[in-house]
Parts: sequence; structure tokens; C-alpha cells
Amino acid sequence: MSERKRFLGELISEFIAVLIIIIFGDSVAAMIVLYDPNPYQNAYWGVAIVWGLGVTFAIYATGAVSGTHANPAVTLALALYRGFSWKKVLPYCAAQVLGGIAGAAVVYLNFHPVIDHYNMTHHFTRAGDGGAAGVFFTHPGLAVTAMHSFVVQIVLTAVLVFGIFAITCQYNTQAPQANSGALIIGLLVAAIGASSGFLDAWAINPARDFGPRTFAYFAGWGASAFPSPQHYWWVPIAGPLVGGVVGAGIYQFTLRPFMPNYNPGTALPGSDVTPELSSPKVTTVKPAPVFTPTGGEATPLP
Repeated sequence: MSERKRFLGELISEFIAVLIIIIFGDSVAAMIVLYDPNPYQNAYWGVAIVWGLGVTFAIYATGAVSGTHANPAVTLALALYRGFSWKKVLPYCAAQVLGGIAGAAVVYLNFHPVIDHYNMTHHFTRAGDGGAAGVFFTHPGLAVTAMHSFVVQIVLTAVLVFGIFAITCQYNTQAPQANSGALIIGLLVAAIGASSGFLDAWAINPARDFGPRTFAYFAGWGASAFPSPQHYWWVPIAGPLVGGVVGAGIYQFTLRPFMPNYNPGTALPGSDVTPELSSPKVTTVKPAPVFTPTGGEATPLP
């Protein structure tokens, strides 16, 4: 297979990975935002699990082709610490965002009658009140400002990417074996959501928020999406990018050098490259999904 064709396959793989995650994640967001009573009212863990299983399925479906970064924060961290090609970073991120847009379009196709009914019943508008916006993109929850959410996104994404680097480290003898890593990464995403989702809907993935937010902007949510209340739109982009670098760096420089059989002389700098998760043909990662209600919805959603 030519290098050009292989690279095209990697981009398609990243697109499909985020598409899968958003179809599952934004659909469960629709279930909790649009229905009253909603099926997850007293079972928030179920919401987190759906997001996590979406990530797991995406990894199993696409990991052999691109490594399933499915998150610009992960792609950036891999380029910095594990030798992923810098020339692929922007194309991967673009494919991921496009996957988020497409995933949101599929969810809208399924739920738009319910969205319209919800807004009509509650006398909300899309652009003015942000009615049902929580189906597609995130916003700070109770008592959380945009700047505090920026800190939250750094911390939560650092936890995510730290975990991904640990789970996929070739020197970590306690890491899951074979393809079980995909399930553990999905559970990690779910655990982050279940423990911190109400703060700001745990985007922890720029493509997960920016892609659906872009779709929603053109689907009538307008200023509720961009710039959004508190001019929040940039937070789920910048916060995860910073957090991913921080979390990966903590793992690379505090634990990895002490792993059994670690020998920096056996490979390139940063190089658990091929055996771990930066290159295609390896089951790898996924960042995380999420949501929260804006304008009209009463409770912060994951």
C-alpha cells in the first residue's frame, strides 16, 4: 500500500472514530436533556458508561488503521512525547473535528423532532435561550465560571492522557494485555465523567466539543454555540490541549523511566512509538466525550 493511501486511511479512521463516539455520546445526552423524566435521572453512571463504551467501540473499530487517537489532545501529546509525525498532527485534528460534525448531524437527524418539541414545550429558542444545546456541546455547570472550567479541563484531560500513556506503555508490566486496553480506556473515560461530569460536562477532547458545536451553530443555535455564554467556546479546546501535554509529560518523566526493562538506548527519544500508541496498526486511544445544558436546561450534564 502506498504511503499516500495509508495516510488517507488513517484520516478516514480518525473521522469514523469520533463519529462513533459522538453518535453514542450525544445521543445519551439527548436522552437526558430532552425527556422528563429521563431514564438516567437517578443513574448518572449510565450516562458515563455510554460515553466510555462509545470510546471502546471506536478503538476496536479503527485502532488497527490509525491507532484511534480520536482526540487532538492525544495527538498533540503523542507528537511531543512518542514520536508521532508532526506533519500528521493538523490533518488528524481536522479529521477528528469533521467526525464530530458528522456525528452531531446523525444525532440531529434522529432527535430533531424531539428537540423541537422540547423547545416548544418549554418556550425556548435555539439561538436566544440555547434550548437543548446540551445535546451537542458543553458549558459550565453550577457555580463554575469559564476560567475555572479551563482549569478543570486541564486537570481532567491530564488524568485522561496520563492514563492512556500508562495503559499503552510497552514497559508497563501491569498494563492490560492484548486488546483489553480499549475497554480500560473506555472505563477511564466513564470514571472521569462519573466523578466530575457535573462541573462542566467533561469535554476532555477538543473535537468532541468543537465539532458538534460547529454543527449546532449552523443548525440554528447561533450565538449560543459561538461565542456562547461567558464566551466559553475556546475553553473545551485550549484546556484539553494543555491538559494532554501536562498529563502525558507527568507519565513520561515521573513513572516511565522507572518501569521494568526500560532502556532509553533501545529506541528514539520518547519512543515507545510503534509498540505503544502513536502509530497506526496499534489499538490506542480516545478522549472523551460530553455535554451539559445551556440556556434553559436546569442541570449540568456530562
